[in-house]
This record gives sequence, C-alpha cells and structure tokens, in this order.
Amino acid sequence: MAVSLRPDACPGVFALHDAADGALARVRLPGGAIDAAALRVVAGCAEDLGDGAVHLTSRGNVQLRGLRRDDPRLAARLAAAGLLPSTTHERARNVLASPLSGIAGGLADVCDLARELDRGLCARPALAALSGRFLFALDDGRGDVAREDPDLCWQAVAPDDGRLLVAGEPVARVRRSRAVIALLDAAEEFLAGADGAWRMTSVGPTEVMRGSPSPTVGWVGGGAALVCAPVLGEVSAAQLRVLAAAAPRMVVTPWRTVVLPGARAGADAQLAAAGFVVDPASPVPLVSACAGRPGCANALADVRADARAGLVAGRFTERVHLSGCARRCGSPRGAHRALVAHADGQYTG
Repeated sequence: MAVSLRPDACPGVFALHDAADGALARVRLPGGAIDAAALRVVAGCAEDLGDGAVHLTSRGNVQLRGLRRDDPRLAARLAAAGLLPSTTHERARNVLASPLSGIAGGLADVCDLARELDRGLCARPALAALSGRFLFALDDGRGDVAREDPDLCWQAVAPDDGRLLVAGEPVARVRRSRAVIALLDAAEEFLAGADGAWRMTSVGPTEVMRGSPSPTVGWVGGGAALVCAPVLGEVSAAQLRVLAAAAPRMVVTPWRTVVLPGARAGADAQLAAAGFVVDPASPVPLVSACAGRPGCANALADVRADARAGLVAGRFTERVHLSGCARRCGSPRGAHRALVAHADGQYTG
C-alpha cells in the first residue's frame, strides 16, 4: 500500500483546483452516465460560469475550467440537476462501469450496479474519507474497465457471478447480487488500515483482464447506441446541447469518447456536422493531450494546439498522448506513445 503524506488535492465541485486559466471543478458521473436534462445544465454552467467547454477525463467524469473560486452558482445548479447527491462523499464517487454494458457484448449488464454502488457509497459515512483518487470499477466481463487500474473491481465471469479484484488481483468469487456490498465492505476495510494511503498498490492486470480496447466510434449493438469522439475530449456548450438532443442520456467513457444509448435516427450526421467524430477510420480517438499552455502553469507548450495540428497533418496513426511536462497528466492506462514537451518547443517520446 503506497502511503502519501501530502493532503489529497484531487479536485471536485466543493474543492476546486487553481489552474492558470482559473479554477477547475471535476464533476463525478458514476458509471459515466448523465441524462439529457442534466447535460443541458452542465452546458449552461460551462457557458455562464466557465470557459465555455466541458473536458472529458480518463475516469469517465467531466471537468469545467475557467471558473471563479468564490462563485456559489456552480454547486447550486449541479445539485438542483441531481449531480451532487452528497456533499460529504462528492469526491469519493469515482465509479467506472463498462460503457457498452447492456448494449453490446459483455457477460452481465452492470449499469444498475453502478447506480446501486453510488447510492451505497454515499450511505456509508466512513467512506467519505476515501481519497478523490480511489477508484471503483464494475466490469461486465469484457475486461475493459478492469484494465483502468481500479483499486476495487467486480468483474463478471457469468451473468450472475463474478470475482472481486483488489488492486488487480482476484481475491474472491462474488455473486452479482452481492457485488456492491463486497466492494463497499472492501473499501471500508482498506480505510481501516490505510494509514494515510490514498490508493491500493496495483499489481497490474491479469490475463483475463486483457479485453477489448476502448469502444470504437460509430453505431454499435445493431444501432442500439452511437459512439462519438470529441476532438481531444473537449466539448463546447453548443456541442453538449447537440448530444442532449441526440439521445435521452449519454455515457462518458474512460477513453474520452461518448456513448449515446437510444440515439435517434440520423444522429450520426448531426454529430458529425457539430464537429464530433463518428467515422471508425478517424485517428481522433487515438490522440489525447493534457491541458497544456495557457491553462497549466507547468506546461512548456500548447500541447492541445500541437495535437490538433498533428491531426490535421495526418501525423498520428497510433495511440498517442501529448504532455506539457514530465508529469504526463491525463495519460491513458493502455499502451501508447508518450510525447513530452520541452522548453525548446520539441517533443521526445
């Protein structure tokens, strides 16, 4: 177990992070899920209170940048939309779930388990002490979110059966009906002996975890859902409203794509016209970048501008992440090429 003596500075809605372009808030979306009505509220917050955009994270959450630290309207609006069910557990609500669960593939539908886990987490007072970095996952058996370095994961091995993974290591068979209780009990056990640790030490994925890569863009599940990719995971307020009009809800994936279950006919053309990528042959889903300049004071380059230029020039044909400094914030968990900026404007990697 890795112990940290520094305080947990992971941002939330009530604990903002001061960036070079203003305060940053992270809004947790357990299972990555958000309905169209709440999505419109987030769009309004980005437009009225932030930099006009929402930034998707590698944990299936969203971030707003360019905020004022002393503005109470963000929390009030998000709470009214049902996005802040607990003020005490707000930063602990880190829950991944297989984004295509119940749509295509997988051994079990874990969508309802994500909602149940969120409610159970908020109902246990002790779990408010979890670090904002502590991560739960519900894997439907395909091995996608189990590979995202969760501290605790329930992974299906059959429709009604699964196994509990602790820091990537299988420790017990757990029936689906007991999955949430097992995860919450294990989290409380971790806290009891944490001694200042934020997370469990990962031992790396096992063979069974090597499942499918991130969902490809385009129609999936015989037209049951549409997956699209915003460029560099950045979605403008106007684009958020296009998403809200295209489907009753959306699911943010850990790979900065968006799944739209029940997307309306013709939604692919509408999203493409709005600047989203829906073509499976596009390299856009392969490319990510940290905030870079001017948003981050530590960055040595405007990595997002460089990433966009590289996409236009056709320079990227593999999974790549551009970082403004050696910290490599936002790097994907899987195999990728890491390009790190230097003061002379060059990249290594």
